[in-house]
Amino acid sequence: MKLRKQVTVCGGAIFCVAVFSLYLMLDRVQHDPARRQSGGNFPRSQISVLQNRIEQLEQLLEENHQIISHIKDSVMELTDTGAVSPSGHLPFRSANGSWILPFDGRPTFLAIKPQDCQFSGLRRGHPDVQMLDVYSLLKFDNPDGGVWKQGFDITYEPDEWDNEPLQVFVIPHSHNDPGWVKTFDKYFSDQTQHILNNMVVKLAEDSRRKFIWSEISFFSKWWETADAQKQEAMRKLILGGQLEIVTGGWVMTDEANAHYFAMIDQLIEGHQWLERNLGITPRSGWAVDPFGHSATMPYLLKKANLTSMLIQRVHYSIKKHFSSTRSLEFMWRQAWDTGANTDIFCHMMPFYSYDVPHTCGPDPKICCQFDFKRLPGGRINCPWKVPPKSIVEANVAERAQLLLDQYRKKSKLYRSKVLLVPLGDDFRYDKAQEWDQQYINYQKLFDYMNSHPEMHVQAQFGTLTEYFSALYKTYGVPEGTRPTDFPILSGDFFAYADREDHYWTGYYTSRPFYKSLDRVIESHLRGAEILYSLAVSNARHAGMEGRYPVSDYALLVDARRSVGLFQHHDAITGTAKENVVIDYGTKLLRSLIGLKRVIINAAHFLVMKNKDFYRFYQTEPFLETDDRRATQDSLAQRTLIELDPAGPRYVVLFNPVEQERLCAVTVLVNTVRVRVLTEDGQTVPVQLSAQWSSASQMSAEVFEATFMARLPPLGLAVFHLYDSADSPMTLRSDTLLRLPGRGVTARAADPLPVRSLQADSQTFYISSQFLVLGFSGSTGLLESIRRREDLLEVKVQMQFMVYGTRPSKDKSGAYLFLPDGKAKPYSQKETPVVRVVEGPLFSEVVAHYQHFQQTIRIHNVPGVEGLSIDMSTTVDIRDQTNKELSMRLVTDIQNKDLFFTDLNGFQIQPRRHYLKLPLQANFYPMPSQAYIQDGQYRLTLHTAQALGVSSLDNGQLEVILDRRLMQDDNRGLGQGLKDNKKTVNRFRLLLERRGMDNKRDGFFNKFSTLFRSFSQILSDEVQEMMDTGVTSFPSILSHMTSAILNHEVLAMPVLPKRRGIPSLQTFAPLKSSLPCDMHLVNLRSIQTQQDPLNPSPYTALIIHRLGLDCALEPQNMAFNCTTTQGQLNISGLFKNLDVQLLQPMSLTLMHSGTALANDSTISLDPMEISAFKLKLR
Repeated sequence: MKLRKQVTVCGGAIFCVAVFSLYLMLDRVQHDPARRQSGGNFPRSQISVLQNRIEQLEQLLEENHQIISHIKDSVMELTDTGAVSPSGHLPFRSANGSWILPFDGRPTFLAIKPQDCQFSGLRRGHPDVQMLDVYSLLKFDNPDGGVWKQGFDITYEPDEWDNEPLQVFVIPHSHNDPGWVKTFDKYFSDQTQHILNNMVVKLAEDSRRKFIWSEISFFSKWWETADAQKQEAMRKLILGGQLEIVTGGWVMTDEANAHYFAMIDQLIEGHQWLERNLGITPRSGWAVDPFGHSATMPYLLKKANLTSMLIQRVHYSIKKHFSSTRSLEFMWRQAWDTGANTDIFCHMMPFYSYDVPHTCGPDPKICCQFDFKRLPGGRINCPWKVPPKSIVEANVAERAQLLLDQYRKKSKLYRSKVLLVPLGDDFRYDKAQEWDQQYINYQKLFDYMNSHPEMHVQAQFGTLTEYFSALYKTYGVPEGTRPTDFPILSGDFFAYADREDHYWTGYYTSRPFYKSLDRVIESHLRGAEILYSLAVSNARHAGMEGRYPVSDYALLVDARRSVGLFQHHDAITGTAKENVVIDYGTKLLRSLIGLKRVIINAAHFLVMKNKDFYRFYQTEPFLETDDRRATQDSLAQRTLIELDPAGPRYVVLFNPVEQERLCAVTVLVNTVRVRVLTEDGQTVPVQLSAQWSSASQMSAEVFEATFMARLPPLGLAVFHLYDSADSPMTLRSDTLLRLPGRGVTARAADPLPVRSLQADSQTFYISSQFLVLGFSGSTGLLESIRRREDLLEVKVQMQFMVYGTRPSKDKSGAYLFLPDGKAKPYSQKETPVVRVVEGPLFSEVVAHYQHFQQTIRIHNVPGVEGLSIDMSTTVDIRDQTNKELSMRLVTDIQNKDLFFTDLNGFQIQPRRHYLKLPLQANFYPMPSQAYIQDGQYRLTLHTAQALGVSSLDNGQLEVILDRRLMQDDNRGLGQGLKDNKKTVNRFRLLLERRGMDNKRDGFFNKFSTLFRSFSQILSDEVQEMMDTGVTSFPSILSHMTSAILNHEVLAMPVLPKRRGIPSLQTFAPLKSSLPCDMHLVNLRSIQTQQDPLNPSPYTALIIHRLGLDCALEPQNMAFNCTTTQGQLNISGLFKNLDVQLLQPMSLTLMHSGTALANDSTISLDPMEISAFKLKLR
């Protein structure tokens, strides 16, 4: 009775505080004359004032809500220690049918500081060129431009260079694909090694000769096979400025499908190799072949201390527009940048290709005559039927004048009188003869031009940085600084079309099996790096470095390089030949096996309670891996844990996420008699389910045991599994088979009975404490979502669609998406078998179709895991011909033509659906998420693999799942896509309420309704302005949803030992979770200078501070989520480890700042990625 009075008093106090706070806020608003306007007729000048005031009010209300929520939670703690069942602590069904679980009931809170919410709403200066505006402006027509087919006629006055001569830098290059039509190793042995061998000899013959090289994967392989004399000759060329390493990544990365973790990692791997072997730091970026360009790349290059960059594959209409406005060179700025901190100078090549016919000027017929590899008698010639001529005294004047005319016309497209002219193509300069043909003939032309002042030109061979340096010098500005009057650009360059309506949007999905495998290995690589760094640091701290397998570092290096290689723009893109894909897959699988070894070895050491008992045996691992893959193209099979009545089995769970995690973990066991205990002996709820071998056939030997676990951030937790008599905490799933009228019968194995019924068309539902999902009785596919606190359900109808390819000569292939019109609904004669599974920890609906199996699961777990829908689509279209399967979500969200996709998992890019563009042009890459929204809801589709996405109509979101195409699309591959695999595409679907008026429940909701009526003063015009801005950010819940999808918990069984298992304990490496707007990109052990396969005592800490949209309804995350305005104390981060060095570094660790005091607090701006060198001991 006394307790009840206390609760009543506390509740009343809360009510009074809330009412009084709201009264003060509304009173403050009333006295603001700027708010007295009514309706939507605001003067433009007052819109920003109004918006700022409302944001302030929202922040005050949010702070008030957080205070009330904390008090309310505390009050609830007095009366309710978690969800307690009538019988004590057993799972039970509530009145509404959802399961209530006993769990630790630990109070958690969400405390995002208002200052950390301001970034998304900040005013940003309008750049000179915003790519969203360019797309709106252009007609995307394709008139014949004359000799420059996709451009226009260029004219000039002969005296334009009289006062300032034209400076021409001809830049010889050879584009070496690390795998495409041949494998990486075959290219190296057939061509690349000869290019580099000839380079050493031919560049040394004349100090005026220059060259650039990009791919370190090839360069490092050559270096390892070269003798000391060749190495020294190469080093001399580089240090002497004749050879420049450009970009310096392991590969020239794809920019559409690659995740920023891997983009950074391959850049670090290349730069670290250069630093160790050559002591050089790249200054300029070179990307001539990626099929479209992402805004993420300039940010990463800038953070790596590069000052300039070059791009090539951009839509021909955009190139023409930029050429006509002389905007081909610009400062590329991040759309979210509030200043100029992210600006990097970028040069866009103007013409069709990076080959010689399309780089000297607008007329390929003339430029081809100056590709001296095509001299008569060679293996290749000019398609325009006019061959090159060797330069001799009799023709040098005429040839020089002809070439200079092209140079002048090209220079008219740029603002400076400094001109860049690439001279190369794929795998060029592999024969000594070509070096002589190009360099000798060009030198004759240069000598003639330079010795005739009346031509007003200075021409020479140059490197990329020499070109940029000359341009900066012309304008009198420091390197990397904006030259006067050069435009500032924001946005990206997708989708790419090289001619007609040939949009390169197919490769966003091509070979999804390997796109998925790539991300699995990236997660393992990150997890292995973190655990290895922590294990080695802890071993050093304990004086046990000699007993730990430090040599595992070689496995990390191998995996870094395999993952790096796969980021190449013909690898992750799915655009290589079949045998090359197998080679990539074999390398990736080898690396995955190695990474699992690194993880189990680190976990073994870290969970040992008494390290004195630690023994490492190479041939006798302590732990098993969580799963296995039989071959590079097979799906993972989870490890079976065989329980024995004689004693327990132990399983170690690894949480790769930097936040505490409350989640449902599923393991395979060999019995239905399962009991799961925590490390301290607490029994946890278990849901026992069948393992299904087909739509209606279950295994009698293998079962799924799902249990709830709370895991420390970046930590390891130990659970005990027993074969024991039925535990009241172990509940069996309720399984129902919805069968067609005839033909299929269910065979229920005795341990887990199954009910069946004949399917009808009536909607059926599954639910959790947080979500209610409706499904079509006919199709078994999702129809609606209702969040428990909402009265109305939201239509989210899932449809599967099929695209064909056009009947004309140009058809879809690995690169191109050329559909035969709108998609047609997928159909099959048989009604699908639908399996409905319900239980205390999860419920799911599995719909079996001929070419796909769709699983929709909801977890009855508080926090991040329970707030979104877990979706898995297993696709197998190997019997199809020229078909592409898509998954379409049809909703009643009024997004009109606006949708949002991510760039590389790093940032969000708004998109518009344009009717003026063909269907295929409206598809964009989706490496990690896409969403649609209106004033009420945001629906986000999170993905664990890169795929192509679009919103082709109001309320729709559509993703291409797989493509099977029988022909080449004439872009050089020479094959279709016929090596499809059975592929699992994994997603999470998150429905969020928009606006600060949507709070959790109870009395606060009533106050927020008052605020909602006040906020109606926002006109439709202002709302549209807010929604159609150039920036958008995920919510904190959305960020965390992406993290748990991409970084699954690894469940590693401890192998039974004859001598028994020593005591194990939880390993929690962090003193507390990171601020929840900070993501640990990597904790990467740094190589020694002497031996690349051994670690130094130093570790690279790479942190990304996330950009947040706080205008989405905050939710209970089930962990303590706090933000700190970008502040982080490193010395207070790691438990039991001392920070002996804290040094800011450039992103790729090549440039170091001044070392900070070890107890310093570092600071990051929103969206910033920063790197630090640590010494942990």
